[in-house]
Amino acid sequence: MIGNDWDKILEIEFSKPYFKELENNMEKDYEKHTCYPPINKVFDAFRLSTYQNTKVLILGQDPYHNPGQAMGLAFSVPEGIKLPPSLVNIYKEYNSDLGFDIPLSGDLTKWAKQGVLLLNAILSVRENQPLAHKDYGWMTFTDEIIKCLNKKETPVIFVLWGSFARNKKKLITNKQHLIIENVHPSPLSSYRGFFGSKPFSEINHFLTKTNQIVIDFNLKE
Repeated sequence: MIGNDWDKILEIEFSKPYFKELENNMEKDYEKHTCYPPINKVFDAFRLSTYQNTKVLILGQDPYHNPGQAMGLAFSVPEGIKLPPSLVNIYKEYNSDLGFDIPLSGDLTKWAKQGVLLLNAILSVRENQPLAHKDYGWMTFTDEIIKCLNKKETPVIFVLWGSFARNKKKLITNKQHLIIENVHPSPLSSYRGFFGSKPFSEINHFLTKTNQIVIDFNLKE
């Protein structure tokens, strides 16, 4: 399914009836409608950040629902695609926090390859219909991902932006982990505390404190 250690960890989950039904519903909807991300990219967040390597989880809600945007990584868009408003605000805070220039590209693959799991709670969507797949079972599946990461022996940083993501806090019970929670970077809420929160430097401070390799967040080549 994925091609790395996630397959073994999620083997039981993949065999459960709800997941089989989820697969069937997805297959039908992708055949009848335009859906995102491309079906071969639905699990790309896991392919880029193995279970063993994951040290940061940034949780989104569901994929971008406009053409060309969704690429299987929360908040990320492919090279050449206009930056969505939430990603613009993430980049503004990135610039303020770390001093890096704001990138022209919205592709966050570099972060994912370093162990930042860019996970949407719902992994697929129908074009122009946000949350269209919310009842398919994805949230049961991604809640299990959070529970699996909660069991890791090495400390993990859980970044929960917005009320939807913050509702998952109850799944994170291991006190060795760090939870960074705040309002969503959306233009509707970002001015209520997202700007100035310095999440990127907080992530790397914690990684240093726990003897882990920091994330090179700089997206400029």
